[in-house]
Amino acid sequence: MGGGALVEVAYATPTHQRIVTLAWSAGLTAREAVMRADLPAYFADLDEAWLASAPLGIFGELLAQPEQRELLPGERVEVYRPLHIDPKQARRERAARRPPR
Repeated sequence: MGGGALVEVAYATPTHQRIVTLAWSAGLTAREAVMRADLPAYFADLDEAWLASAPLGIFGELLAQPEQRELLPGERVEVYRPLHIDPKQARRERAARRPPR
């Protein structure tokens, strides 16, 4: 990508992760970066309509207004998926499957 400033867009499923590196430009918002990353090309179950409103964060911090948040060089935008199971319930189920000590 040359020597210019970069940003990353990250999306992960339980089995796959993709980090797309994009050229940074002044005024690039978090939502614009996600739309430019073309994540549906890597994940068949994603569509542009969902990505246009999906929750986003930067380095683990949820963005309240990703359409207005301008990125800085080096930042990583994360696309958050909906939870399919409550984390507490998932822990209980994993603990129930473990053999007794």
